[in-house]
Amino acid sequence: MFNRSKPKPHRIDTLIGAGTRIIGDVQFAGGFHVDGHVKGNVDAPADSGATLSVSDSGVVEGSVAVPNVILNGTVKGDILAHERVELGATARVTGNVYYALIEMEMGAEITGKLIHEPRRGAKVEPEIKPAPGGATADSTG
Repeated sequence: MFNRSKPKPHRIDTLIGAGTRIIGDVQFAGGFHVDGHVKGNVDAPADSGATLSVSDSGVVEGSVAVPNVILNGTVKGDILAHERVELGATARVTGNVYYALIEMEMGAEITGKLIHEPRRGAKVEPEIKPAPGGATADSTG
């Protein structure tokens, strides 16, 4: 029913190991993978194509503003995914999720709102308004 292609592997430039705890905000580019615990905001430039991945054991306590998010662990804060967010079956979010594209597996939990925000530069179809007299603006006669 669904066109499931193999997920493309993402590059990991920075790894926070399972026994590691970071206290403070993190700004990054490229790929950032969290197996441990980050207590602070995680941020990457909106147009960088960067990816944050959080494993089943990973936790982020703070807001996330990253183009791509692959979440299997926990985020306690809002997520702003400028491009795409993937929520695995073990994903737990306490906060709102702002997304351009979203993929959720059965079992993912969100305590907050899902808010669609179109990608910057995405073409938005203009609304067709009826012309005077009841005809639509694009009808021919």
